[in-house]
Amino acid sequence: MNNPNIKNKRIPDDEFNAIRADVLKQWPTGREVDLKEAIEYHKAMPAHKVFSKKLVEAKEKGITLIQPRAGVALIPEHIKLLTYLQDNGEADLLPTTIDSYTRQNRYAEAEDGIKESIKTGRSMLNGFPAVNHGVHACRQLIESLDIPVQVRHGTPDARLLTEITYAGGFTAYEGGGISYNLPYAKNVPMEQTIRDWQYVDRLTGMYEEAGVSINREPYGPLTGTLVPPCISNAVAVIEALLAAEQGVKNISVGYGQCGNLTQDVAAIRTLEELTDEYMEKSGHSNVHVTTVFHQWMGGFPADEAKAFGVISWGSAAAALSKATKVIVKTPHEAVGIPTMEANAQGLRCTKQVINMLRDQVLTSSELEQEKEIIRRETRCILDKCFELGQGDIAVGAVRAVQAGVLDIPFSPSRFNAGKMLPARDNNGAIRILEMGNLPFTKELKDFHREKIEERANAEKRKASFQMVIDDVYAISKGRLVGRPRK
Repeated sequence: MNNPNIKNKRIPDDEFNAIRADVLKQWPTGREVDLKEAIEYHKAMPAHKVFSKKLVEAKEKGITLIQPRAGVALIPEHIKLLTYLQDNGEADLLPTTIDSYTRQNRYAEAEDGIKESIKTGRSMLNGFPAVNHGVHACRQLIESLDIPVQVRHGTPDARLLTEITYAGGFTAYEGGGISYNLPYAKNVPMEQTIRDWQYVDRLTGMYEEAGVSINREPYGPLTGTLVPPCISNAVAVIEALLAAEQGVKNISVGYGQCGNLTQDVAAIRTLEELTDEYMEKSGHSNVHVTTVFHQWMGGFPADEAKAFGVISWGSAAAALSKATKVIVKTPHEAVGIPTMEANAQGLRCTKQVINMLRDQVLTSSELEQEKEIIRRETRCILDKCFELGQGDIAVGAVRAVQAGVLDIPFSPSRFNAGKMLPARDNNGAIRILEMGNLPFTKELKDFHREKIEERANAEKRKASFQMVIDDVYAISKGRLVGRPRK
C-alpha cells in the first residue's frame, strides 16, 4: 500500500484544518466559504428543503421518492431546468449534476465552458460548474426552488466542490472513495481517493455536529454494467462505514437495477439490512440509513416508446423493493442529453407506476432464497475486507481491491483486478461466470456455476465471454438475457 497512513479513523481537527486551508486555495471561489456562516445559513433553511429530513420522513411513511439527473452550465438556465422538473415533472427531490471538467478539477476549462455557453446561448458543458459559480450563485439556485437539491457528479477529489456546495446550501451529496474512483478513473490510487473522501465525510460530520444534517450517498451502480449485487452492496456498506466514522449521520446506500425483478428487490432489501448490521457491529447505531434505486444504467432502446418500457420496469422494481428514493431515467437515454420535457416525462411515468404499486408487497420463496444468497456473498466480501485490514475497513478496502477480493466488472482503473466476470443466468439474474479472487465459499461458487450452466444448456452453447457481450447489448435490442440468434 502506497500510503501507510490511511486508516478508518476520524481526521483530527488540526490536521483537517491544515488540509482545508490548501483546499480552499484551489480556486478563487474558495474564499467565499465561511463555515460558521454556512452552518447558520443551513439552520435558517425551511425543513421542506432539507434532504435528510425528507428521506427520514419518506422511510417512516414507506413511500418511494423520485429524483432526476440534470445539470447545465449557466445559473438562469439551470434554475429554469430544475424549476420545470419540480413543477412539470413532479419531482420530489432535485439534482445538480456537475460537469466533466469540474469532476477532474479542471476549473480553468470549466470557466472557458461558461464563457462559451454565454456566447452561444446554450450549455457547452455537460453539467453545472458549481466551483466556478461559487457559494453565492449556488445559494441563488437553492433559494429559487421549493424542494431539496443534491450534488451528483463522479469526482475522485471532490473536496473543494464539497466545501462550495455545502456553503451554497445543498443538503445532499453523492459519491465515495471507491465508487467515484474505480468506475470513473484510470490512474488514481485507492489510498488517495479514500483519504480525499474522508475529508468530504469529515466536513459533513462537522456540519452534523453543529446541528446541520447533510445526506451522504455512496454511488450504487458503479460501472452500471452487469454488476453483481454483492459487489455493489459491499462497496456501499464500506463507504457508509467510512462516512459514519467521520461523523456522518444520514446515509443513503444505492443500487443499480440489474433487470431481474426478484434479484433487484432482494438486493435493495438486503442492502439496507446489511448496512444496519455492519453499522451496529462497528459501533455506529445512531445513523439514519435509507436506500436508493437507480433505474437501468446500461444501453437503452432508441425508440421512445420502448425506452418508456425500460423506465416503467425500473419504476416497478423500485416500488416493490420499497427503496426510499429512485433515480429516474429519460426516454432520450440512447441519443444524448435529454430535453427538460423528456426528463419530466420520465419522472411522471415513474411516479405513476410507483403510486400504483405503493400498497403492493412482493413475497415469494424465490425472493427469500435470493436474499439469502446476496447476504452470504456480501458478508464473504466484507468479512474478508475486514480480515485484510486487520479490523480497519479503510486499509482492508485498499488491500481487497489489490487482491481482487473487491473486483468491479468493466472498471477502467488499472488498480482494479478485472478478473471477475459476470453473466446472466437463464432467468436474467446476474451471476458470476469467472470467479476471479472473490472470497466465496465452495457452496456459493457451485451455485453460480450451476446457474450459468443451466443457461448454457438451455441455449445449447458453451458458457463463455460471448454470453457477457450478448448480455451487455441485450436491453438495447429488446431483451434482458442476450440469447443467441436462431
